[in-house]
Amino acid sequence: MYALSKALIFPPADHAVQGLLAVGGDLSPERLLLAYRSGIFPWYDEGLPILWHSPDPRCVIPVDKLHVGRSLRRTIAKGTYDVRYDTAFERVIRACKSVPRAGQDGTWITDEMEGAYVQLHRLGFAHSVEAWERESGDLAGGLYGVSLGRMFFGESMFARRPDASKVALVTLAQRLEGWGFRIMDAQVPTPHTLAMGAVEWPRAKFLEVLREELEHPTRLGSWEGEPKLVGKKRGGRAPDQSA
Repeated sequence: MYALSKALIFPPADHAVQGLLAVGGDLSPERLLLAYRSGIFPWYDEGLPILWHSPDPRCVIPVDKLHVGRSLRRTIAKGTYDVRYDTAFERVIRACKSVPRAGQDGTWITDEMEGAYVQLHRLGFAHSVEAWERESGDLAGGLYGVSLGRMFFGESMFARRPDASKVALVTLAQRLEGWGFRIMDAQVPTPHTLAMGAVEWPRAKFLEVLREELEHPTRLGSWEGEPKLVGKKRGGRAPDQSA
């Protein structure tokens, strides 16, 4: 495991041992974007230093092979939820942080992580997908993640109502497929994502596809409307924050 310095650099992702690559550094937008471009992501608990991971195998969801079961299809057909993008990012990440999950005690979304991804959202790289219950108008579920090039890196999801997060995921997959995306990064498998069609790839295959997808422009800014495209050579860099 590598100890990071203040220098904006990571060791190669394939140097990870049992998925763990490095420790330390910070959660600045520049470092986070470099990590995602390199096939690396932060994941650690409160009270620990920042830990950086690149698992092998890597869990991904092919956007054209998402499994939509009969019950979920009925929920979608009923129009139970309205799906919106980037209208409540901070509410989504806080819900992902606080909503209890079966078999889990606590959350890996620390206050530091929350602040870092809110900043990425304000810079136009992190996005929320929200399922709003049509009858009550309540935020019923959703997910958030980071997008660069034609890659969406899923971070976390939550549900307060049946199928709410699944509806958000299906709707996101449809939009991404329309934009030419091939996969969503799910990082590590869970029963939820595997049931929705996630598969495990060797890390080498994931990194190869990642390099290809980063050659495309990034859809920067709010996804509530039609985001602007940022050229491939700039798609992984944070805008000048001094402006």
